Amino acid sequence: QVQLVESGGGLVQPGSSLRLSCTGFRFDRFELDAYAVGWFRQAPGKGREAIASVSKSAGRRYYADVGKGRFTISRESAESTVHLQMNNLKPDDTAAYFCAARSSMAGAGDWDDEAKYDSWGQGTQVTVSS
Repeated sequence: QVQLVESGGGLVQPGSSLRLSCTGFRFDRFELDAYAVGWFRQAPGKGREAIASVSKSAGRRYYADVGKGRFTISRESAESTVHLQMNNLKPDDTAAYFCAARSSMAGAGDWDDEAKYDSWGQGTQVTVSS
């Protein structure tokens, strides 16, 4: 399994942007290229929902409706990092955001299946409030 560390959360006003980052480590070395990576979030009192996923080669990206047009997932192989750029944030985006990695390929039919992800980060809090 790979260890994942998220960063970039914070308190912002509606309409603002944030960029979340997820860095992968395995045996004290940067390593995320061999994994498909997804972002999920969980708001207080709600279940966890999938936001976006990117394939190992970054050739395929998937988004839930909630993020289409506002969120962009990308990966920087050199830094073993996957980013989630979030624009035009809304109060409903307030949640703990988690990244997760899977060694299996993520496809259109299962990219949002939590059970397919092998490793999870501890999460980073995003609060959108005026």
